[in-house]
Amino acid sequence: MKQSDKLFAGSIPKLYDDYLVPLIFAPYAGDLASRVASRSPSRVLEIAAGTGVVTRAMSERLPANVSIVASDLNQAMVDQAAAIGTKRPVEWRQADAMALPFGDAEFDAVVCQFGAMFFPDKAKAFAQARRVLKPGGALIFNVWDRIEENEFADAVINGLATLFPNDPPRFLARIPHGFHDPAAWQRDLPAGGFTRPAQFETVAARSKAVSPRIPAVAYCQGTPLRNEIEAKGIDRLAEATDVAEKAVAERFGTGAVDGKIQAHIFTVEA
Repeated sequence: MKQSDKLFAGSIPKLYDDYLVPLIFAPYAGDLASRVASRSPSRVLEIAAGTGVVTRAMSERLPANVSIVASDLNQAMVDQAAAIGTKRPVEWRQADAMALPFGDAEFDAVVCQFGAMFFPDKAKAFAQARRVLKPGGALIFNVWDRIEENEFADAVINGLATLFPNDPPRFLARIPHGFHDPAAWQRDLPAGGFTRPAQFETVAARSKAVSPRIPAVAYCQGTPLRNEIEAKGIDRLAEATDVAEKAVAERFGTGAVDGKIQAHIFTVEA
């Protein structure tokens, strides 16, 4: 993993929340919140919370007496999430999933939406989640399926490959969609101390936007793909976004666009 792959800073958090959250994260946030609610927890920890789309969904679906702690490695993402806020109090924390600043057996559920792919040592992160869970508590997380099953992302990277043929930016394929093999996660969970079998399912959804420009801006400017593009020249971002927009338009049309997204969801008990 490149250092820039996990850097969500500058204008990325705001663009991420404005463009990427409604495009691909919101369709799965309600699903994850419902899975947490079905377990009737009293205390929940969210790791790699980003700008808080799942946090907001949980704050609506969980009873008011359920304590929610939402954390992310990047302070800028935590700040953006806190600025948006929730319908009831949530504790926001900057925290590294590899070294959680919480005591043993503090939580009934640990939740992570599309963040596990960024953990440098996945077994170590799972060991931390296992440590802070109460006996019988659950880790619930999702990861993206392969990029070909996520059509807007696939169109964007294929478009950028035409702009940078000698060294195409591959962040989307390398990290968000680079850990799509369920068998690998099934190996990492026992390595992190989870001895019970994980429940697993693949869930498809639809990603919709009013124009091809939305996915182009979402991916090129609202993710660390931006860091990879700007490393090729600070002035290349606008050009790359235009090329990505054209690629999406050629595949899905110039008006409202609708593409497939697909993810794997895991639940494993401590």
